[in-house]
Amino acid sequence: MIKETVLELVTTYGYFGLFISLVLGIVGLPIPDEILMTYCGYLVSQGTMNLTVTLLTAISGSIVGISISYWLGHRFGLPLVEKYGRRFGINQKRLDMVNNWYNRFGKFVLIIGYFLPGIRHVTAFAAGMSRMKYSSFALYAYAGGIIWSLTFITLGNVLGVHWTRVTELTHRLVFWIVGLALVAGLLYGLFYWRRRKRIK
Repeated sequence: MIKETVLELVTTYGYFGLFISLVLGIVGLPIPDEILMTYCGYLVSQGTMNLTVTLLTAISGSIVGISISYWLGHRFGLPLVEKYGRRFGINQKRLDMVNNWYNRFGKFVLIIGYFLPGIRHVTAFAAGMSRMKYSSFALYAYAGGIIWSLTFITLGNVLGVHWTRVTELTHRLVFWIVGLALVAGLLYGLFYWRRRKRIK
């Protein structure tokens, strides 16, 4: 039902529908963001939407949504989780999971978190709660939003009428992205450890 409503919103209101849906989805409403962007990529392939405008709209919606999640975490933090967290898919278990990822893989979590449904808004909220500097948050989170938007809109554009295969492809994509991110995080940790060892 939500899927059909969101796709109808984009079909009716175009770029504005895409922007609002992504903002609300990233803040925490149960909106199928990947399916939404892939559908928009399909509309690009059909000439209904413009590729450049669609990409800019998706990136803008991602950035606004993730920023709102960050500031909610920064401003209200734990009391908001305890009172309203369940309504937006934010609970203590997910926060603990994200905090563990932060401890292991650092700020790369803000990039790979986009590709994990139900996690992306929690990573930003947790970053705000932990009082991460906004400049550091923006560097990684906005980069992740750009990569995420490019990935799924491009998928929809390339798949064309077969865009509904995105769910199958997403599972493979998430596997490879998380795997590569883990390797990158380990290499970064090794490099950081060796650098500190030299300084000492």
